[in-house]
Amino acid sequence: MDSNLKYLNPQTLAKLQGLELRARSIVEGYVTGVHRSPYHGFSIEFAEHREYSPGDDLRYVDWKVFGKTDKFYLKQYEEETNLVSYMLLDTSESMRYRSSEAALSKLEYAQCIAASLSYLILQQQDSVGMVTFDNEIRALIRPSSNPSNLKQLLYVMENTVPQRKTQTGPIFHELAERLKRRGLVLILSDLFDDVPSMLAGLKHLRHRRHDVVVFHVLDPAELDFPFRQTTMFRGMEQMPDVLTDPRALRRAYLEEFNKFLRAVNKGCRAQYIDYVLLRTDQSLDLALSSYLASRMNRVK
Repeated sequence: MDSNLKYLNPQTLAKLQGLELRARSIVEGYVTGVHRSPYHGFSIEFAEHREYSPGDDLRYVDWKVFGKTDKFYLKQYEEETNLVSYMLLDTSESMRYRSSEAALSKLEYAQCIAASLSYLILQQQDSVGMVTFDNEIRALIRPSSNPSNLKQLLYVMENTVPQRKTQTGPIFHELAERLKRRGLVLILSDLFDDVPSMLAGLKHLRHRRHDVVVFHVLDPAELDFPFRQTTMFRGMEQMPDVLTDPRALRRAYLEEFNKFLRAVNKGCRAQYIDYVLLRTDQSLDLALSSYLASRMNRVK
């Protein structure tokens, strides 16, 4: 077996101790070399102007343009990215779910994605921060390009206990006001919440001119509903347990669930938000590299 595939297989990753090791394995094993940062930033070679947004660094204002137009524009350059990224990690109780088909829970899978992307961003000498949330913001780590920031991100993730309901809409609204510097917002969640409220929160982030990516993390059992025997479904996020014959409700469940997926996907596309559906039985390296490669091709 190829050594990269060996260490990037979810079943193997599930046995590894520590998110940092997983992150390094994923990124160095496959993703590095696929992703060259597709973002304009600030350095020596001038590329173009862009309109000023609240929180932008005033050092890059083109005062000559301001004198002619009475409007603020920033000089934008090619080489160095100075990308600021914010990882928004859903740590609500439903993220604990793991079926027998998956080696990792939704939270563990999302943590691996967050750790891998953080590792990659820091390798590019860009800045990354993190927010963990359920119905409240539980931790907020300010963005930094210092490599030591990864240890702080990992510490927060590894000491997270998912046990509450989620409220994505109010959280996204709050963060749209708190994340002052425009950047890349990467959301990792199962999005089990009121869809109109959630989409309104995402719209607010886009209104603040953040580039938003939604990683919709779901267990294969949630997507396929493979249950055949009478089953006790354990309630999460204050929902009751339900004993039922799953065959009697499979069609209705799948119709509702697919309706939910379509609504989220359509809502994201309407706001020019990247929507990425991730199954927790999907290879982590392929999931990341496929998205990063497609994004790079779109922004060339």
